Amino acid sequence: MYEFAVTPAITQLRRPGVMITAVEPSSLGAELGLEPNDRIVRVNGHLVRDYLDFRFQTAGETELTLLVKKANGETWEIEVERDETEDFGLTFEQIIPRQCANDCIFCFCKGNPKTARPSLFVRDEDIRLSFLYGNYTTLTSVTQEELNRIVRQRLSPQYVSIHATDLKTRAYLLGVSEKRADISDKLKFLLDNNIEIHAQIVLCPKINDGEILQKTLLDLAELYPKIISVAVVPVALTRYNTDERLTRVTPEFCRTVIKQVGKLQKEFRRRFGKTFAFLADEIYIKGGVKIPSRRHYGNYPQIEDGVGMIRTFLDSFKRFLSKLEKGNLNGVESIVPKSVRGSAMQAFANGSISEMSFVQSEVYPKRLRGTILTGEMFAPILAEQIKNLNCLIGSRLEVIAVPNTYFGGDVAVAGLLTGQDFVAFRNKVKGDFVIIPQHTIKSDEPIFLDGMTFDELCSNFKVPVYPLDLKGFIKFILNFGKSNESHSFRRKKIIP
Repeated sequence: MYEFAVTPAITQLRRPGVMITAVEPSSLGAELGLEPNDRIVRVNGHLVRDYLDFRFQTAGETELTLLVKKANGETWEIEVERDETEDFGLTFEQIIPRQCANDCIFCFCKGNPKTARPSLFVRDEDIRLSFLYGNYTTLTSVTQEELNRIVRQRLSPQYVSIHATDLKTRAYLLGVSEKRADISDKLKFLLDNNIEIHAQIVLCPKINDGEILQKTLLDLAELYPKIISVAVVPVALTRYNTDERLTRVTPEFCRTVIKQVGKLQKEFRRRFGKTFAFLADEIYIKGGVKIPSRRHYGNYPQIEDGVGMIRTFLDSFKRFLSKLEKGNLNGVESIVPKSVRGSAMQAFANGSISEMSFVQSEVYPKRLRGTILTGEMFAPILAEQIKNLNCLIGSRLEVIAVPNTYFGGDVAVAGLLTGQDFVAFRNKVKGDFVIIPQHTIKSDEPIFLDGMTFDELCSNFKVPVYPLDLKGFIKFILNFGKSNESHSFRRKKIIP
């Protein structure tokens, strides 16, 4: 999860240019005498507002003139000749996000507890972050100059929250006037200039569902292929959301949406050869409906919005188990003996031997014992796959669903679990280690959403804690298969 520096935007206006935070030794930047805290103000006479401007102005240029404001107050003009592909070796300050001017009734910032980190209350509406990280903007307060920048610097694709093409409904959801909510001209400008758009609909029961949802999807489909895809995600309400205009998403509601959108998806596949409009994984899980196949998602255009994540996990885990069983992975020979590879697994699948007798077979290692803590929504799916792994290699891994008491409400996804949520289950841990989802920890700092540090979390457990994604988990399993020694990971190390 990417987070932004919580700094008043006015400070950026008082300090021209973009600040250098690090200079790689022996790089071009170091040779030029650039240092941390220097600010690059202009490149070839063009103002530099952020590192995107710097990258754009220097891309492909072999002769450059840099205007630099040194940390000591001096101003340098540096003339540079370089190879077209030579990098400056500079790291720049984070982009200070442009603030959102809407008052969306479903804004997740309104669902934060008062004790949440300040950065969680930042409402960004920034076309730069949309391009860089897939953050959604509504375009309501985006200026013509920003639109021009998107086109000039080819900041494509952009991710836009549409929510509803019915103007009255969109204005109601965003908490703005209909005039402000109308982005038809801005959208047309981007599409006419070949900027690709990924659209999003935050689905709120009794507001933008039913006929309005139908109209929105059909209207957006008319703009295909410049609008590449649409993600329909359910509104998530925490226990702090008290707005009476909002209605919680129920399993029945999800099944109705799946049926309605499913008909449109068939039409879109017939017209475009692609599904085009995708439902978030949460809708299928909450509705008790099977996750669609790999083919349904194409190239996963909206996976970062929770669309297709479960399918990629299931397919990846299935491939892992298959290779593990067949001995196509390094170290597998020491995990699954050739004498039983395939046959025991098949016998278990056919029901000719029980799970207990299969797991207790003497040919499988007994020492891989631990607990995996994850969100309530993902736990049943993960547990089924871990059961298959246990049966294959004789491990004793147990999956525990951890309720989100920090946010409460409908929040059941693994990524929003906090340190205190995990600590509440420390007495239920079995085995020699604990695994938690890697993405519950801030990407650039070992801290959870509730402010608890990873070290603090570890101090509450009697066994090592490993934050892992699927790739890290597979490495963890294979390392156990290769050595009888204790695992090489350390309790206070965050696995990359």
